[in-house]
This record gives sequence, C-alpha cells and structure tokens, in this order.
Amino acid sequence: MNLTLRLLAVVLAVLTTRFSSANQPPNVVLIISDDQAWTDYSYEGHEAIQTPHIDKLVSESAFFPRTYLPASVCRPSLASMITGLYPHQHRITGNDVVLPKKRPKGWRRHKDKDYLAQCEELISNIDKNPTLPRLLAKKGYISHQSGKWWEGPYSRGGFTAGMTHGDPKRRGRHGDEGLKIGRTGMKPIFDFIDGANGKPFFIWYAPFLPHTPHNPPKRLLDKYKKEGRPLQLAKYWAMCEWFDETCGELLDGIKKRDLEKNTLVIYVTDNGWIQRTKNTKVPKGWYTGYAPRSKQSPFDGGARTPMMLRWPGVIKPGKREELVTSLDIAPTVLAAAGLEKTKAMEGIDLLPVCKGGKVPTRDMFGELYAHDIADIHRPEKSLLYRWCVSGRYKLIRNYPGVLHRYKNILTPTEKFPQLYDVFADPHEQRDLAGSMPDKVAELSAKLDALWKPGAP
Repeated sequence: MNLTLRLLAVVLAVLTTRFSSANQPPNVVLIISDDQAWTDYSYEGHEAIQTPHIDKLVSESAFFPRTYLPASVCRPSLASMITGLYPHQHRITGNDVVLPKKRPKGWRRHKDKDYLAQCEELISNIDKNPTLPRLLAKKGYISHQSGKWWEGPYSRGGFTAGMTHGDPKRRGRHGDEGLKIGRTGMKPIFDFIDGANGKPFFIWYAPFLPHTPHNPPKRLLDKYKKEGRPLQLAKYWAMCEWFDETCGELLDGIKKRDLEKNTLVIYVTDNGWIQRTKNTKVPKGWYTGYAPRSKQSPFDGGARTPMMLRWPGVIKPGKREELVTSLDIAPTVLAAAGLEKTKAMEGIDLLPVCKGGKVPTRDMFGELYAHDIADIHRPEKSLLYRWCVSGRYKLIRNYPGVLHRYKNILTPTEKFPQLYDVFADPHEQRDLAGSMPDKVAELSAKLDALWKPGAP
C-alpha cells in the first residue's frame, strides 16, 4: 500500500511539474548585436565571415531578413527596443547632450556639474516610459541587464539585476561594467539564470560586440588576415565571429540547463556598420572608422537588421519576406508573457505571424537625429532625416537639425528627397525621386501622418 501511494505521489509530482511548466510564461532572451551590417553573416553568403551559431539560430527561427530600426544610432535604437516607442516619443534621440561651447583646458564631462545635470535629465526619460522589465514584472519576471545600457544604473530600466552601475563620475556612459559581458565570458548571465529558482526571466544581452575597439583574439585575427586585405577589415570580420562565439555560448548554456523549450530567443542589431578602410571613399574631413551610408545614416546600411525569433514548439521556423521593425519586439515579448502592449506602442505582436500567419500590410518608419541632442524637450531641433518604406519603395527626407560635434557624420552632400526601390536596389544606388514625384508626395504624407516635427 505504501509503495502504491509513493508511486502515485511520484506520478502526481511529474504531472504537476509538466502542467506548471506548460502554463508558465516563457523565459525571454534578447540578443542585440552592436554595429554590424545585415550582410555580415555566413548565412548571407559573406565572402569570409563565419557565424555558425547565428546561422543555426536562423535555421531554428522565424527569420525576418528585412527588419527596420526606428533609429540607426545605438542609444535611441536601444531605447526604442526596451520601450517599444519611436525616439520622438521616448525623447532619447541621440547619444549625448550637447557639450558646453566653452570648455577649459582639461575639461572632463564626468566632472562638470551642469553637464551631468543635463545628462540626468536625459536619462530621466527612461523613468517616464514603461520598459519591458517593468511591464514583465507584473507577471512575476525577474530580469538581467548586461552589455550596452546608457540610461543610468540597470535599475532605472526596471531590471532586477545587472552589470551597469551607471555612475557618470565613474565614467559610465555606454554601459561601464556591463560592457565586459562576452569579451570576458558569460558568467554573470549564467549565475543569474542559475539563481532564478524557477521564476520566468528576461535577459538583455547587448554586448559591446562587434563594436570598436576591434581587438579580436589573435586566433581569430590570424584567421581573417590575408595579403591584400586591409587590416581594419580583417579585425572587424574577426570581431563578427567573436560575437558569434558568445551567442553560441549563451544558447548552449540555455540548452544545457534544459530551458530551451520554454525560452523565446530574439536576435536583432542596434544599427548597421560598413567598415572604413584606406580604400573607402569618404568626404573631406571624415574621421570615423565606418563608411558613409552605414551607422548614423538613413540608408539601409544603417537602418536595416536581421531579426530572428525562436521558441521551439511554438514558433514555426522559416524565412519570412515581410517587412517588420524592431518596435515589434516589445509587443511580441509582452504577448508571450500574457500581457497587452501599451497604447503608445506602434509595433505589433509577431507571434501569430511566427506561427504561420501573415504580417498585416503596413509601412515602416525611421528618424535620425544629430549625435548630440540640441534640445531634450524638442526632438525636431536635432532632426536630420526621416524615412518611410511602403511596399517596395523607400523615401528619405532631410531636415535642418542643429549640429554640434560629428558634423562630418552627415551623408555626403546630396539632393533630397531621395526615393529607392529597395527590392530591386537594396543598396540604394538609383534615386527615383525625380521620375516619381507622385510617390514622393504619397510617402511624404505618410511621414507627416505619423508625426509632424514640432508636434507633441
């Protein structure tokens, strides 16, 4: 009799565990590449770069190769991912506030009280907008931040744990201690997972990879060095593989812990990157390490990214040709957790699409501001470009935003507006604006319908 009772207890325990697991919301892991072109993966047929772990993720995911970012600069792009809002909504439009015009010799940003006060005012925008960690907490989620994080300490974003201390006096700008993740191992993330005690978790993995400094391990650099190949290019390509290795380590760690089946993995990039070399044609005075029409530009070299969503048994793997946006990440994660998106979110829940449905017909929008924010309260003061993709056409308009530093980051002097058939011309080489004025007018009206600069 006792044996029978014990067997029944075991069966009930197993059934209870399975029922609980089946009804528990999924863990969520968001992987964010930093400064990587949509072309720079081996699944894209790159001439040299090897990304076997991301290639495997592609094969197991609903794969959207044409995903658009609402901003092609890291800080506003990341803020849009965590809030599901456009930069003109969350008000984090650039990487920094404007530097003082008069700076004495030896001036340092982390010692200037007035400058730090402006930085704090900018960071306070993250407090005013719902973020994924704060929203997920309603369902019992714990969350961990690692890698890139500009908005003060991780707790300001609602994370329950993390690496970034966010103290500007300790020169915390891009993410301070958080930037060690990946480059020095994955232990902080695995320690967090191991201490979750069965609670659903959200992980923000935004390593400083393949971002500069391009200092890959020697074994990888030697692999990519080749006679006649610029060293800068070899270093960047090696960084792409180094980042891929860290993704493999993270995904393998999830699998070894038997968490793969109930974990939604999402992969995306914060903005594109085209490596500048000595052979790259650049405008006079250009001094950055990347080429025009990539990072901090309105072209697809900066605004386009791949996106992958993997959830075994729930999401149907396969390549999808529909256009999507990184603004879809927040609504999708919330839906997976059984939560509704906020009214301000323009993105959509992609889970029905990833299960075999179709993306509703819609347009993609983006906006690009100066690196330094001229006026925290008036986004249009720093606005340089806006763009709209409707069907196969992409319109780019320019605006007279105020520039301070990085004046040469602007695309070489060109005539705007510009119109491209991005299906037939993905690298935007043939401007059709002069021959299609009606299409220019149509897409311009759509931009104004979304947001007129100067409006609340």
